[in-house]
Amino acid sequence: FDSLPPAHYKETMSTILMWMQQSESKLSMPQVAIAEYEIMEQRLREFKALQSSLQEQQKGLSYLSTTVEDLSRKAPGEVSQSYRSEVDVVLGRWKKLSAQLAEHCQKLEERITKLQRFQNDTRTLKKWMAEVDVFLKEEWPALGDSEALEKQLEQC
Repeated sequence: FDSLPPAHYKETMSTILMWMQQSESKLSMPQVAIAEYEIMEQRLREFKALQSSLQEQQKGLSYLSTTVEDLSRKAPGEVSQSYRSEVDVVLGRWKKLSAQLAEHCQKLEERITKLQRFQNDTRTLKKWMAEVDVFLKEEWPALGDSEALEKQLEQC
């Protein structure tokens, strides 16, 4: 019985595997070009929530590692190796998931910043175009009015 993990180990392993599968499916959704700030913000909040959840699951992962270390001291070599392999696979998926999540957050934050900059530039350009439109629709000064012509030349 010393070479068998406690029931809590199996429960924790099952919980973490299920959590990782759900998280991986969320991250594997195709990334589409989004041009709406609110949608991008919502997706970023979802990723941040997933990162928080990842931190919460870290305790379970530490428990699995510690338990396997204890088992490897008590269990025969083959059994010990089997549990180590199982935990190594989970740790590998965990690292990959963590890296993907961080990368998704970073890319989305960069895209949000670019979109904000683009929207600000677009607003500025539209304002400028409206001012130019008003200017172009103004009456032209009479040919003899050199002061008015000079003023209009400066505006141009």
